[in-house]
Formats: sequence, C-alpha cells, structure tokens
Amino acid sequence: MNHGNSIKKFTDDLPERIKQIGTTEEVNEWKYLRAGKLKMIYRNGTIRYLSGGNNELIRMIYAAVRDKDWQVVLPHIEDENITIDGNSFSIEFKCRYKNAGIDFLAGFTIYGSEDNSITLIMDGQALETFEKNRIGWCVLHPVEGCAGTNCIIEHSNGSTTQSAFPEEISPYQIFSNIRSMNWMNGKINCKISFEGDVFETEDQRNWTDASFKTYSTPLSLPFPVTIDKDTRIYQKIVLNFNGQFEEDRDGDKVNIVRLYPDETYRIPELGICRRSSGDGSLRENEAKILRALRFDHYRIDIHLYKKDWQKEASKAASESHDLGFPVEVALFFDDSYETLIKSFIKWYSEERITIASVLLYHFSIPLIPDERVWEIIRNLRETDPQIKVAAGTNANFAQLNRNRPGDSRNDSVCFSIHPQEHLSDNLTLVENLKAQGYAVSSAKRYFGNKKIAVSPVTIQRRFNANKSLFEIPYIGNDMPPQVDSRLMSLFGACWTAISVKYICEAGADSITYYETAGERGIIQGETDPQWPGQFRTVKGMIFPVYHVFRFILANKSFHVLKSTSSRPLDVDCLALSDGKQARLILVNFTSGVQTVLLECCSGLFRIRTLSTDSFSEAASNMRWTGMEKEKVIKSQNIFDLEPFSINFIEGWKKH
Repeated sequence: MNHGNSIKKFTDDLPERIKQIGTTEEVNEWKYLRAGKLKMIYRNGTIRYLSGGNNELIRMIYAAVRDKDWQVVLPHIEDENITIDGNSFSIEFKCRYKNAGIDFLAGFTIYGSEDNSITLIMDGQALETFEKNRIGWCVLHPVEGCAGTNCIIEHSNGSTTQSAFPEEISPYQIFSNIRSMNWMNGKINCKISFEGDVFETEDQRNWTDASFKTYSTPLSLPFPVTIDKDTRIYQKIVLNFNGQFEEDRDGDKVNIVRLYPDETYRIPELGICRRSSGDGSLRENEAKILRALRFDHYRIDIHLYKKDWQKEASKAASESHDLGFPVEVALFFDDSYETLIKSFIKWYSEERITIASVLLYHFSIPLIPDERVWEIIRNLRETDPQIKVAAGTNANFAQLNRNRPGDSRNDSVCFSIHPQEHLSDNLTLVENLKAQGYAVSSAKRYFGNKKIAVSPVTIQRRFNANKSLFEIPYIGNDMPPQVDSRLMSLFGACWTAISVKYICEAGADSITYYETAGERGIIQGETDPQWPGQFRTVKGMIFPVYHVFRFILANKSFHVLKSTSSRPLDVDCLALSDGKQARLILVNFTSGVQTVLLECCSGLFRIRTLSTDSFSEAASNMRWTGMEKEKVIKSQNIFDLEPFSINFIEGWKKH
C-alpha cells in the first residue's frame, strides 16, 4: 500500500521542533557567565564548558540523585535567582527530587569571583526516609586536556599521592579518598577542594561518556544507603584556576572541517537488529523498504534456555531470507552450556541459514567464562569450521573492561553502546559521540588481534545493566524507557551519522544499529505508533536515519577518511572517499544556522540537504535524493547549514 500522500500531509503538519528533535519540550536558554578570566554556560542548575581562554577546564558540574537501582531522579527547579555582574555572578535555586521512593529537597548556591574561582554549595534535607546510591555534586573532566596528565590528590588525612588521568580506559576508580585535586591544563593550574563527603574519580568512557567524573560517595562503601527523614546532606566544592590564560578566539564563527587523506579506514560490516515490539515479524512492504539498504547482517536474539525458542528463531531466520541479509545470532545461555549449544547446532543445521557471526552471552553474568566459550566454539566449529564467533557482553564497555575475556579461539570481542547511562539531554548525546571511538580504540589495544564488534548501538538504553544483562519486556501503558522520540527526528539522523564516523575512525570491524521498524527502528513500518502523543509518526513513514544508512551503504566500496571539525559539538562530518571522489555527510547539531568552510574538496561540490523543509519529502519516499533543491558551491567558499540538517555532499577530494 502506498501511504505517500497521507504521510506527506501528516509530516507537513508536524511542528518544526518535532521534525528537528522529536519533541516540543521547551528548555531554558543558556546563560553565559564569567568569573574573572573564566567563561562558562549555565542552565537548569548545571555549569558546562568551564574554560580559560581556549582551554576547556571542566566539562560539567551538576548535582545528581540516584536511586537504589542507579536510576537518575530528575529535579524540579524553583526559586531560581541569577545575578550577573561583569566578571562575577551568583546563582541561587532550590531543587525537589521526588521519584522512585525518594523525596529530597536541596538549596543550591553557585558563585563565581573575579579571582578565577567558583564555589558551589548544596544544603539539602530528606523529606521522607528512602534508599539512595548517590546524592551530591558531580564534576566532569574533559578527556582531551586531562588524559595522560599528572594529578596530585590530597586525601582526607592530609597525605598526598602523585597520580595521573589515564590515557586508556580504566576499568575501576582512578583516584580515591579525595579532599582536593590539582593538575595542569596547558599553562593553567587547576585545583578543586571538596567538603561534606569523600569523593573519588571514575573513567566514564566505560559507558561511552567523554569525561572523567569526580563524585561522592565512594563505591567501595556499601550501597544502597538508607537516608532517614530529616537527615541533612551538605557539600561544598571550591574550584581555583591560575596561570597563563590564552586569548579567547570567540570571534571565529566559521566551522572549519578538514579531511586527512592519509588516514583511511575500511567501512565495517553494518547491520540492523530485529524488531522487538509485537511479534517482531516484518510485513512484505517493510521488508521491501529495508531490503533496498543491503545491510551486511540482521541481528536476532535467541534465548536458548527458554522453552520453544526454536519457533521464534525460525521466524527470524525466515525474515533474514526475505531481507537477503545474513544473520548475526546473539545466543543467550544459562549454565547448561553443552545441552544448549547442541540444541542450537541441531536447529541451525536444519534451518540452513547464512550466519555472519555468532555472539555469545550469558543471561545473568557479564561474560561467559573463557573455558565455556572455548567449549561452545569447539562444538560450533565441528559443524561449521568457518563460523565466526564473538565473545563479550550484551551490556556496556564497562562490563567488558571489568571482565576482560582471554583467548578462547574467538574471532571477535563484542560490546554494546548507548549514550544515556548518566544524562539524557541533546548536548550530552553529542558530547558522548567521540567516546564511542575511545571505547573501540581501547578494546583494540586490550584484545590484540581480535576483531571488534559493536552490537548494538542504540540512542536509548535497552536495559539497566545494574539489574539485568538483557532486555526485560516492558509492562505498562506509557512509552517505555527504551523508546526515544529523537530517533525519528533530524537530530537522530545527525547523531547516527557521527556515531558511524567515530566508530569507523577507531577501527571497528562490525557495527549493528537500532531495529528494523517501529518506534525503535529506522522506519515506522506498516503499523501506527503505539504512543502517538509522544512518538509523532504515522504508518509507512521513513525516518531521516534511513537515508543516512542509504547513503553510507551505497558507498561501501569507499573508505572512511579521518575528518575533524573546529567545533564538533555544533558541526561534524563523516567523510568517505575512493581516492578521487569525496562523499560526505555534514551535520548541524544545533538549532541555529552554522557557517562552514570545507578544507577538503577542490573545484565545485554538490550539496543536498535533509532539513525541516525537505523532511516531508524524505519521510514519504524511500528513494528521496533532494536533487530538486541541490546546491553547487565553490570549494573555497563558506556556506550555511540549516538547523539540525543532514547534508549529503559529493565532490572531488582535495590532494
């Protein structure tokens, strides 16, 4: 059935913000603050991008409340008062944290002084008795500018330790028992002092956050902790910076994108996951639309310990035949390894499916023990000597890093990625893209000659790895936490293109994304959304991310070229080339027009834009090209990118 006209009418009528970011939720404007020579931005109780000159000194400072399952309890801010006086400021507000049994009220004071110092105070009280895993200030340190840098830690007893921020991703806490910490960023001396609790620092790259985090209370202490009603919690942080501050370059409003022709990477095997909603089945027209993309594999999850797993697995195998995609089989075991692998081999032999790879998981522990992995692989290769097998975790890089597998004759090591373990705002999602590459790079160094498979990459967390190691079916009528409306938006497509960039540039061998159809897919498919008030789509609708994959998969004979952007949180680029041509996806992550100079193309290049203006055409046409509004631009000229736009560029690579 052709839904084109109804889709176009529906999407024409969508609010611009829905097309751009999937929601109409409004956020407060950023406040630009100064404290002496320091500059930063502030919104909703959070300090971000605290910088001195051109040096980012602190990525973020915020107060966090986490419940007994490590779920974030969001604050309700009231009585906010901001006073800005030239090179100083003061901010006062209250926050009520009430959710999941927690009821906590805190008053906050933040003030910045002309002597390049910032003081943050939290003074809170429990309004009811509850259990918590964390309450207090969190300080995020940027990876760039800190990794590999020496740091002097003063402990609570007054002793000091000379340490360093790690270059590779550290599986466990970096610094402990912190009273103060002191390090150099360029020529700026940075010092933070803490009161009211014992702080420590962890490497958030384990969850693909692009930061180190200093927080309280130490994880070595038992948790959750019961907080009795009327308990007072007080914390104070003082940051001091001094030294040689470089001159700001705020006047440079042009985003400069560069390619590095000598740094090339093979495009990994790219796959898609089976739909998790309903019975997971694909309808004929859904399969037709997806088949056109020519993904390298189709991930299906098989829980071998469940009764009658073969019925669902055979249905998924039939879908792979219809799609023409080999299967990436994720096998989940309990402790009956020998029995379960034999039952899988029997089914696999009868089905005669084409397997791209097998991922081995345990349903209740982070990784299957090496000796068991070897037994499973030995059994598989007795049937198929060429079968490719990955050992690893269905959870985050943290679980892999803390339980590193040995060599059990596996071909690959696998882990999954999502950007929302700690925070969920758009800016955090963009910040954390670079950390996906950090995780892949560390995995390659830790596991030598093993290939690296990232499966899956999702924009939202599939499950809480503190409670479960696989997704438990959601029970409830509201939109489940695994669904994120940004996936259907222009922002979701921008995020995906740059996720591919950083994972490719780090040298991954295989990446699996999202699902086929539905609210967690790249198309809506032949059913209307289950939560139309929150996920504003209609049946038959093509999401912008579909066209990102279409562009990449149509150019798989090309290589990825390393690219950089002068302001990657605003504009970033995935660059492909065959040595002569350059084909780029250039994205604008912001709500404003961005001006760009491409230092990578020669002569003229063509640009086709997927933006709010072309959203409806692309949503109703799987073969959308944007050719009718194509622009031709001289390579030496600057040009503008529309807000939240995906720009497909073709030209000649500059030599």
